[in-house]
Amino acid sequence: VLQDSYVVRPSGDLLLSIRPHPDMSVSTHLELNTGALMPSVGFGTWQAGGDELESALNIALEAGYRHIDTATVYLNEEIVGKVINEWISSGRLSRSDLFIVTKLPPAGNSAEGVDKFLKESLEKLNLDYIDLYLIHVPFGFKEGGELCPMGDDGNIILEPNTSHMSTWKAMERYVEDGKVKAIGLSNFNQEQIDRIWNNGEIKPANLQVEMHLFHQQKELVQYCQSKGIVVTAYSPLGSRGLGDLLQSVGCSKELPDLFGHPEVQKIAESLGKSPAQILLRFLLEKGVAVIPKSTSEGHIKSNLKIFDFELGKAFLETLEGLDQRDTGRIVDFSFLKGSDKHPEFPFRKL
Repeated sequence: VLQDSYVVRPSGDLLLSIRPHPDMSVSTHLELNTGALMPSVGFGTWQAGGDELESALNIALEAGYRHIDTATVYLNEEIVGKVINEWISSGRLSRSDLFIVTKLPPAGNSAEGVDKFLKESLEKLNLDYIDLYLIHVPFGFKEGGELCPMGDDGNIILEPNTSHMSTWKAMERYVEDGKVKAIGLSNFNQEQIDRIWNNGEIKPANLQVEMHLFHQQKELVQYCQSKGIVVTAYSPLGSRGLGDLLQSVGCSKELPDLFGHPEVQKIAESLGKSPAQILLRFLLEKGVAVIPKSTSEGHIKSNLKIFDFELGKAFLETLEGLDQRDTGRIVDFSFLKGSDKHPEFPFRKL
């Protein structure tokens, strides 16, 4: 589905297109600093599981998705592994067709944790290697027990002495061993990324962060692109499913309606596209990958159909003007009570 495409290559302060394509403002793939090509639209799996995820993932692969994003804490790696291995064993896909991303949990933010959880991820996914392995968050939880260890007060039990460099060096070893093709970060701030960049042997290939219309992360994206770090936007449609999770842990947060914003509606109507397609296309035109999650067949397919139109300068500027900066952040980890007390918590207080 996404053949005969062109890619964007990080090179110093620039993003250079290196293959011709009729639409020169976006790419179907982004080139990591390893030389690997990562599809710029991936399939997100946070808050998905069971038969629903299995069905959705089959629909996604049939539609043309090849970039699949999961994580230890999503508790769905076995389902992802089951589906992709069925496609490989049946000959419908080869392993090299796929780009699989998973993540180290906060209860494993250490060299020992990398050894334990990477091995488990490979086993659950039933793969010989992972295309991209990320440190999920910069803060650490107490190790040796549950993925989210809770104290009697309802707060997460933290490991305050999290060492990013110890964790990173352990991940570097798995790149050398071929178990991981590329390594990166998620939810890190610029200062924390700098620490890895300045002290690691292998430079981060990717940063995955919350990014959408109301939280555009302009400075962070510019910083990463200046260093050739490809950025992936999670919750690119505004994390509409977060409400149930927040309610389950007693948190209340008003979630924004990006789809219903009058400007988004107007642009969608003008271009004959859905609001979701406008929101995703907006991020692609920033040179950012997106990993929308959906279990609806119609949405899964339409989320991929964003390469046949352009926003144009006027619409792009309108959408850029809707940025709410840090106040637009939705995934602030308030559902992980007490995590903001960790010395490496990445977000400043508002």
